[in-house]
Amino acid sequence: MITLAKSEIDKWTTPEGLIQLEGWARDGLTDEQIAHNIGISTSTLYNWKNKKLEIVESLKKGKTVVDREIENALFKRAKGFTATETQYKVVPLDDELIDVRRRDYENKWKLKHPEASKQEIKDAAIKGVKTTRRIKLGLVEKEIPPDTTAAIFWLKNRKPDEWRDKHETELSGGLNVHNPYANLTDAELKKIAHEQK
Repeated sequence: MITLAKSEIDKWTTPEGLIQLEGWARDGLTDEQIAHNIGISTSTLYNWKNKKLEIVESLKKGKTVVDREIENALFKRAKGFTATETQYKVVPLDDELIDVRRRDYENKWKLKHPEASKQEIKDAAIKGVKTTRRIKLGLVEKEIPPDTTAAIFWLKNRKPDEWRDKHETELSGGLNVHNPYANLTDAELKKIAHEQK
């Protein structure tokens, strides 16, 4: 049993194994999920991390990269940005060109399907030949406005003392309230209430 565990850890400390671990960490998997993917318990993964520095470094490297990517994306979204988008237009093809392409398609399809009827061959050509094409019009810059939710999330985490929802205020001193009815019985309170009507 110990030999099996040792050979298993050795498999994951190879360059290929370490790249796989790093990739899972970069994909955002937790240690529990990574252990599951390996086929071991989470406690075994923690033991491996204590024994093999290269496993720790590989997981850390993967997590650091993905954390930075997410931070950068959140920051970019919070501020807003300019995106470049390629625009296309779909235009119909010339009928003569479509006919030529369909005849060519029919001939090739007939060779692959000699038992097909004429109608099946024509139907295949109709389905197989495009009647439109996409033309690239050019690049267009679009302004993506700042995202309020992303900005609030960023500020609440980066400046929690200034941006948290719950603010606590501490009061000093005492609060003395004089209640002249505190020691009266229910009957005495009812009598006073009746007299004030």
